[in-house]
Amino acid sequence: MLKLRTQISKRIRFAGVILVCFCFQLIAVNGTLYAQDPSFSQFYSSPMFMAPSFAGAVKGSRLSLNYRDQWPSIPGTFVTYGAAYDHNFPDFNSGFGFFILRDVAGSSKLSLTNLGAAYSYNIKVSSEWNVRPGISFYYFQRSLDYSRLIFGDQLTSNPTPSTSVNPYPGKDKIQDVDASSSVLFYNSVFWGGATVDHLLKPNRAFTDNSDRVPMRIALYSGIRIVLQGPSRKLVQESLSFAFYYKQQDIFRQLDLGVYWYRMPLIVGVWYRGIPVFKEYPGSDAAIFLVGYKMNGIQIGYSYDATISKLGPQTGGAHEISFVYEFNITPKKRWGAVPCPEF
Repeated sequence: MLKLRTQISKRIRFAGVILVCFCFQLIAVNGTLYAQDPSFSQFYSSPMFMAPSFAGAVKGSRLSLNYRDQWPSIPGTFVTYGAAYDHNFPDFNSGFGFFILRDVAGSSKLSLTNLGAAYSYNIKVSSEWNVRPGISFYYFQRSLDYSRLIFGDQLTSNPTPSTSVNPYPGKDKIQDVDASSSVLFYNSVFWGGATVDHLLKPNRAFTDNSDRVPMRIALYSGIRIVLQGPSRKLVQESLSFAFYYKQQDIFRQLDLGVYWYRMPLIVGVWYRGIPVFKEYPGSDAAIFLVGYKMNGIQIGYSYDATISKLGPQTGGAHEISFVYEFNITPKKRWGAVPCPEF
């Protein structure tokens, strides 16, 4: 029996190495990302939007709320809302959660709504290491308000009926289902993982044409250095370094950041951009975060300062998060994921 467990552990480790190498190969082979999907700068405070492996990765239950207002100084701003609930089932080594995401972009009110569920399973590979695969399925709906659009024939004196009135060129609403999967490796100080979203590649076209959503690949990792605290599980002060990379079709995005935590204050600084690629526009934003964490409650505010050619006239981006952990009564020992709260 012991020999069998050892063989299983080795195979899990080998599969994890293969998966990570495969993901890095995809990065090297494919083209240049600003994420096409809506995203948050405080991605660790919206964990199930980041990866289904984070579902139930808490000691009890967790409620998270997120709000993002991007480029508020430009007409037709981009606003994203998110809400999620997840719970840890330690007796089954499982986590389960529900989430909803709402994104409204531009003056034509191009909107996206995702409603889904996520499941994860924790595998203890050794006394230190854990592997947490996860999967989620969600229903999505996209809509567009054609009455807010201005078509070319409306700007001419042509007497024929305008496109915006007779008829609309396509549907004003589409809906379908999609799925994502992920895997997370972690111990008490390190974490790393990968997510593949849009596994079903649904059609997002508002017309009769086919426009399949390209798969989105994400890699994330980091390390936490405990500066003060009686143990790694009772941290009073720490310093964390992390990165988050996303690729979708020909687009890429890389976030590099550092967090300093001294109970109950959290301060973070992130850089977004890929200046090493010639085909990429370079620096995009510098992100500054301040947060509070105490007694299961955490509140965070971040500001994205635009440092690209768009300049400060965009107004940057404001983001607010609220996370509440409760029912913290695990029946057996539980190893926490050391990644930052924001």
